Amino acid sequence: MKEEKQNMYKKALNPLIDNATVILIMGTMAGEQSIAKQQYYANKGNLFWKIMFAIFEEEFSTSYEDRRALVTKYKIGLWNVLQSCKREGSSDAAITEETINDFESLHKQFPNIKYVFFESKAATKYFQKHTNLQEGITYATLPSTSGLNAGLTRAEKMEEWKAVSKIALSK
Repeated sequence: MKEEKQNMYKKALNPLIDNATVILIMGTMAGEQSIAKQQYYANKGNLFWKIMFAIFEEEFSTSYEDRRALVTKYKIGLWNVLQSCKREGSSDAAITEETINDFESLHKQFPNIKYVFFESKAATKYFQKHTNLQEGITYATLPSTSGLNAGLTRAEKMEEWKAVSKIALSK
């Protein structure tokens, strides 16, 4: 029983951000496979990496190093809104006892971040519930790339995610 409760406690992945980061993409909390592998969007059913390679017209790769290189090349960082939470499984709907990451410190450490894209409505909801918008940063919510989000087709999701590549390619 104690081990089962322990497994419900989730901790965010370390941010994938550097001093050149201009765009920050934030999910709510990493899923089970991502936490196990310590890789953002590790679940094969999640379209995040397929969409990212497609919107930048780059050849798709399953290598996490190539994936990290792609976002770094376009000055994109990845992080989670929540620092920790309790959650059974990977669904944002199951989150309880959440703690938010320290965005004020993040923006002081990485002042070049000018755009924040939330990777789901849930990420936006938790961010707005626990913190204030930072001045000088543009915020937008994109459709979740999760396989659980069946409300939009892959093409429809990709069309909305092109907002990221438009900004990145204009910098």
